[in-house]
Amino acid sequence: MTRQLALFSQQPISIDDINGATSLAATFDLFAEHLRANGKSQHTVKAFLGDMRLLAQYAGGELPLGQLRNARLVDFLEWMEHERGLPCSRKTYARRVTTLKVYCKWLCDLNALADDPAQSIRQRSGPAPLSDVLTDAQVGDCIAAARQSAQTVGAAHRVCRQDARPEFLFRLLLQTGIKKAECGRLTLSDIDRSNPENVLVFIRHKARNVYKGRRIDLNADTVQLLDRYLGQYQPEDLLFNCTTRNLEYILTDIGARAQVPFKLSFEVMRWTMALREYLAGVEEEHIRQKLGLSRQSWYETGAKIRRLAAQSQASAH
Repeated sequence: MTRQLALFSQQPISIDDINGATSLAATFDLFAEHLRANGKSQHTVKAFLGDMRLLAQYAGGELPLGQLRNARLVDFLEWMEHERGLPCSRKTYARRVTTLKVYCKWLCDLNALADDPAQSIRQRSGPAPLSDVLTDAQVGDCIAAARQSAQTVGAAHRVCRQDARPEFLFRLLLQTGIKKAECGRLTLSDIDRSNPENVLVFIRHKARNVYKGRRIDLNADTVQLLDRYLGQYQPEDLLFNCTTRNLEYILTDIGARAQVPFKLSFEVMRWTMALREYLAGVEEEHIRQKLGLSRQSWYETGAKIRRLAAQSQASAH
């Protein structure tokens, strides 16, 4: 007897219909059946499906399974932990890694995937470590390194001039502590110059599918670099007319040039900004608002900043 095939390849009737062309979201019901068949409790099934729906929210529910790569899962975990705008406890992070591993192994066992994209993802153990942060001396080294970047202009003569983007990006992050996704969403209209003596940048962030925002002052040095950057790159809508991945590369290059002993990233810049503000005597509530964190998220973040401050002050003596 010939088995009836699913009407659409992305809507499998049974596990036999799942293949590399099947969409991510179309597998969730069958994945739930697999979990129940293996004795998972209803609570676990609900939690795992919630994790998978979050992945679908990030990567797109129509993503073909054949495009479910390790890099995409790593980026998802980074987004979930640092860029989503909602707290993610150590326990929740660990469960979501487990969900990815169970799901991908299931697909491999079905021969829907040739290789397991979650196999190399490692679980974490122990308390969450403190972030690396830049010292004042390293900040100075990074600024000097950023100024070494050159931009090639003129198709015929290939004239090199100092590239304003690296230093502008570095100073913008040092002053605002914005996340990678927030930086990528900045538009020219987010720069408020209505008061030339108090230029502001409007930071939009997405929380529970609703965009919220906060305004942060830009100091004179950053505004001057902004104008140089705009003159060189002449963006039309988005402030940075390149991908956020390219912005990451710029930060990494600055850190390498400055011989910073760890990878310079958006997260490092965010924690560095918060620590510098705390050590300067800025009220914690102001730092919380500047970071765009809820009071619930600040409970853990504030404790880490206080620990970083204690380490910084101890090393100074």
